[in-house]
Amino acid sequence: MAILYHLNHVLTNIITSVVFSLPLHEKQLKAFFIAMNARAFLCSYTPHPDSLLKQRTSLSPPPTPRKSFASAARFHCQVRLISRGRRYTFRVSARNPGLKSEQYEISDVREPAKFKTGEVEDGGVVVPWWEKFPKRWVIVVLCFSAFLLCNMDRVNMSIAILPMSAEYNWNPTTVGLIQSSFFWGYLLTQIAGGIWADTVGGKLVLGFGVIWWSIATALTPVAAKLGLPYLLVVRAFMGIGEGVAMPAMNNILSKWVPVSERSRSLALVYSGMYLGSVTGLAFSPFLIHQFGWPSVFYSFGSLGTVWFATWLNKAYSSPLDDPQLRPEEKRLILTNSVPREPVTTIPWGLLLSQPPVWALIVCHFCHNWGTFILLTWMPTYYNQNQGLFVYYLGLLWRFLLILEVGLRTLLSAMAYL
Repeated sequence: MAILYHLNHVLTNIITSVVFSLPLHEKQLKAFFIAMNARAFLCSYTPHPDSLLKQRTSLSPPPTPRKSFASAARFHCQVRLISRGRRYTFRVSARNPGLKSEQYEISDVREPAKFKTGEVEDGGVVVPWWEKFPKRWVIVVLCFSAFLLCNMDRVNMSIAILPMSAEYNWNPTTVGLIQSSFFWGYLLTQIAGGIWADTVGGKLVLGFGVIWWSIATALTPVAAKLGLPYLLVVRAFMGIGEGVAMPAMNNILSKWVPVSERSRSLALVYSGMYLGSVTGLAFSPFLIHQFGWPSVFYSFGSLGTVWFATWLNKAYSSPLDDPQLRPEEKRLILTNSVPREPVTTIPWGLLLSQPPVWALIVCHFCHNWGTFILLTWMPTYYNQNQGLFVYYLGLLWRFLLILEVGLRTLLSAMAYL
């Protein structure tokens, strides 16, 4: 019975190493049941002692045992341990080189205690790794992709306006009117978007904004063919959709992301805007060169519908509304968030009387003025004054914006240090 001795010795060592990692009140119970089940299982595959004795003292053919290891065969035993949602699986193998019992040995054990871990739900179902990804960071990634699409749809007109003005004979005044019409709608929904997000939830408001501006983007070529007034209305509608994005995003992240993770999440989401500018200005010249200027609006607008379908399936306005959120993550979010009462009245007089508020307003105004002037008019400047074609404008913008993103990343790292 040497094989039982060796196998039990190995199993005991493995079980002991696992059991000592368990909570104290579970150690003895887990070890007892695992050891008894594993040893009983091995005994069922071991020759009876009397048959082994007869094989050694008699020259007659040995009787057939009830169950035995095949000659030169390998036997595998797998032990599984489940505790508090964690599953541990380890494997022991043995080899039978002959008939002599003393030559049985444990061999070819690649890893004495190799554990396979995975989250186990009720019923013993292993949850895939992508479902274990924190749900709050799924919300952050979706908000990042929404801002990516936001700036892609915003800046594509800066490139497409060049072949459009040549096709429809627009003068610089008309071009300026078309470019500014976006901000007519954008101005209207900045404050209203925050109020709507507090009232009906950030999920509905942000989803409405993305699908609204995506439809307006896809309708831009149709409106341009119908006439200038239709194009101005469509561009203003696009601004209405993008105006609600930022307040709705802040509403969602304030509920989903703990205080200790908000700076990282906001940095990721806002970087989507700059990456969207890089992507839009880099791919628009290529699409215009290959398929014509309407392809820019059709392709970019269709991406919003894909995002919207994912958003409806995965996102919720609050962790309390998500029925699939794991209890431990919900506990983490709620215990590390600052509770606050819903805002019913906004103290405008108190806010506008504070000098820091005006300092932020002035700085933000100057930043946006410079940023949008460059995004809107620099392609036209390089085309009309420097003679660059649309295709080369994409290469230039790609270099400049990648340089900008690199500098922002470097300065952010320096500020962190």
